[in-house]
Parts: sequence; C-alpha cells; structure tokens
Amino acid sequence: MTSRKPRIAIAFPADAQALGTTMVENTRLAGVAEALSSAGALVVSAPFCDEIAAECEARLAGVDVVLVWFNPFEGGRDRSRLNTALRAVAAKGVLVSAHPDVIDVLGTKDVLYRTRHMAWGSDVRRYANAQAMRAGLLESLQNGSRVLKQLRGQSGDGIWQVSLKGSQLVVCHATRGSLPQTMTTDAFADVCRPYFEHAGAMIDQAFQPRLSEGMIRCYMVGNQVAGFGEQLVNALLPESTPGPRLYFAADRIDFQPLKRKLEDEWIAQMCEALGLKESDLPILWDADFLLGANDSQGNDTYVLCEINISSVYPFPPSAMAPLVAKALAIDLR
Repeated sequence: MTSRKPRIAIAFPADAQALGTTMVENTRLAGVAEALSSAGALVVSAPFCDEIAAECEARLAGVDVVLVWFNPFEGGRDRSRLNTALRAVAAKGVLVSAHPDVIDVLGTKDVLYRTRHMAWGSDVRRYANAQAMRAGLLESLQNGSRVLKQLRGQSGDGIWQVSLKGSQLVVCHATRGSLPQTMTTDAFADVCRPYFEHAGAMIDQAFQPRLSEGMIRCYMVGNQVAGFGEQLVNALLPESTPGPRLYFAADRIDFQPLKRKLEDEWIAQMCEALGLKESDLPILWDADFLLGANDSQGNDTYVLCEINISSVYPFPPSAMAPLVAKALAIDLR
C-alpha cells in the first residue's frame, strides 16, 4: 500500500494573456481544488491553451487523475489539441475525466438519437446532411413543431425551434435575444449547412409542449445522482422571462422518482445502448430533462433534452463530497 498523496490535476482554459501562469485557486474552480486538497490530494493547476499544449501535456503526464473543465469551444477555438493531450496521458495510465472518447459518445446530441427507444426517449430523427434534413424536416413537421440541434455546441448555439406555416418555416434560434424568423426550407437548410460541415449531422427532436414548466438538471457522479438543478428557461420561448437556476440536494422529495429511474434503470440501459461500461462514465456530468406527457396515472414523465460533460459548472454543494470521493478512489500504483 502506498502512502503518497494522489496527484489530481484540474485542467481549465488558460487566460489568453497569462497563458500558463493562472493558478486554479484564482478561478471559479477554487472550491474544487480546496475540497480535493482538504481530502488529502495534491492538486495540480493545469491551465491549457494551444500555445502551451506541450507544456500542459507534460504536466498532466505526471498526475494520477485529470479533471477537465473545458467547453467544446473556448476563445473561438475547438478543443482538438487538448483532446490529443488528454488521449496521450490517458494512454500512459492517467485517469482522465471526461475522456475525449467518452465525450464523443455521450456528450453530443447524438445520444438523443441512439437512446430514443428508452423511456426517456422521444420522436427523434438524425440527418447526415442538409439535403436529408430538407426532405425529412417537412415530413416530421406534419406532427408539430420540432427542435433541430447541432451535435456539438453550447449556450443554445445551433439549436432551433422550427414550425410549419403554410409553405414557409418559422424558426427561432435558442441563442440569447433571438426572435422568430420566417424563411423557406431551402434557406433554413443553408443556415444549417455549417453544422453538418462541422460535426457531420443534426438531430431533429419533437418539441416538448411542457418546456415552459422548466428544465430539471440531474448532476451525476459516475452512475449516482449527486444533486439537482431546476430552472425556468426562455430558450425557444422568447416571450418568457428566464428564472434563476435553483440547486437542490439529491434527496429532494418530488425528484425521487426521476432519481430512482436514473440509478436503477436508465444509466445501465444508456450504457448498453452506447457501448459504454459504467466505469467509463465521467466523475462529474449532468443530464437535462424536460417534462413529458403525464402517464395513465397522472404522473410526470421525463424526456431527455441533452447531456453535458465537457464543463459542468456550477453544480450544487451536495455534489462536492461525492465528486471528491470518486476522484480519490483512484488505484495508486
């Protein structure tokens, strides 16, 4: 048995000016660093940007665990160089959370299509190119409004509500301040063309009428629910006012049916559908749910909206202890 402290790195975007000199203790992740240190870990600050990629990769190669908080796009750049570094250190035995290969499977909107058969699923289609979308969207719109989603993005970018009005489409982007626009199917296909060029596909999901009742975020540590967030959103509802995200511990009474479904059934089913092992799941991630139609007994049902892995923050205080425990559970060699 070794008595040395586990070495846990926190990787986060480096400031464009300061590059690698910013310490994690001076960022929003300071609380995570302090909790890990208090629990006995040696915390390594790992600011990352492309200019210092080699230096950061060398730093990460000397730790036991890397916890990554890095969006799909930071400062106008994608994270491809970071992913290369993370794959390299993981190949040397470092535990990387979330591993880029897991993000590719679990952290894109493709998960909505691949798990559409599950109880959390909905009417979901996948379009491989703009031509397929142009043809398929007109068919899917016959059943009501749809939400088109690019496979990777953040802050509502590349997410559109689409409705049919005569021969025209009424579309609304989910980015802040967007208003509905009317355009032809061909014009909308041209708007979406960059999403196909970037990620190779788009997801078409039935619009959920209960969106105005809010969204439930389940914060996960591995395969266990570690807390909840609840928020009234106005993305795709420009006439409404967004509310604050409120945070709750995992024992919130009215969310227990959702918690049990996730822990007892859905996570295992999801892993099977995606070809993952539960041990592959990130140390910290979240799943967003909208309310579906009530079941025959009048109970709420839940529809998966998206899964977030790349940079899950903020999160409820109740998630900190299980997050730290999971990170410290590494087998030190």
